[in-house]
Amino acid sequence: MRVALCQMNAGRDDVETNVATAERLLHEAADQGADLAALPEVFPFYGGAARIREIATPVPGPLTDRLAAIARDRSMWVLGGSVQELDGDRVFNTSALFDRAGEIVARYRKIHLFDAEPTGQRPLKESTAYAGGDQLITHETEFCRVGLSICYDLRFPELYRGLMALGAQVLFVPSAFTQVTGQAHWEVLLRARAIEDQCFVVAPAQWGPWGEPGQDRRTYGNSMVVDPWGSVLVRAPAEGDGVWMADLDLHELQRIRVAMPVLSHRRLGQFC
Repeated sequence: MRVALCQMNAGRDDVETNVATAERLLHEAADQGADLAALPEVFPFYGGAARIREIATPVPGPLTDRLAAIARDRSMWVLGGSVQELDGDRVFNTSALFDRAGEIVARYRKIHLFDAEPTGQRPLKESTAYAGGDQLITHETEFCRVGLSICYDLRFPELYRGLMALGAQVLFVPSAFTQVTGQAHWEVLLRARAIEDQCFVVAPAQWGPWGEPGQDRRTYGNSMVVDPWGSVLVRAPAEGDGVWMADLDLHELQRIRVAMPVLSHRRLGQFC
């Protein structure tokens, strides 16, 4: 299973330019033979709550239709990072999975919202813009079952244990990790989730500046694929748009699970 990490910066207040960049990267991934290409979190726009509500659209809708067209035209699975989904009077941070025919086959609404004040950066409160989801989502592909998550979810191991218990072998973590928390925790958390659940972790990320001038807000980049042994298969740089490829050996995943059968040794319940 060949996967493509699509790394980009959506900090500019121009949704059309951001979406066009995402489309370009998806086509580049297809040109390189990707079976599945994954975009980062909120690739249409990363910024303030008022603007998020202005640009939010239904799912499916005009924005996801553009991803569906690429998936269909290039016969490629697409993990649509996440978009601002409008549902009635609520907005969700929503990740959609498209099959090779361009159909939305899975949709996940981010459960854990980042309301925090990390040392060295301005406070962030996603709950001012988004409502939280409440369902674990997996889907069977032609390769294996995959599990969906978004960014801050990464800090909640019970979510990933739940996805693994539902059969996931590949875990998606489209993200916009902050510079400060990314430097401290991004790689170690991705590797921990891969090791403890013996899954591949595919984590496309945003990079670079966002927000109002002078606020000095940045996302961390360093998109990454980690294998079930905790080895980093590919890592993008801290800055720059682009596509990075990794081949996932699902036979190796099964070998690791047999050789180190920790998942069959669980004693505290289905999700523990």
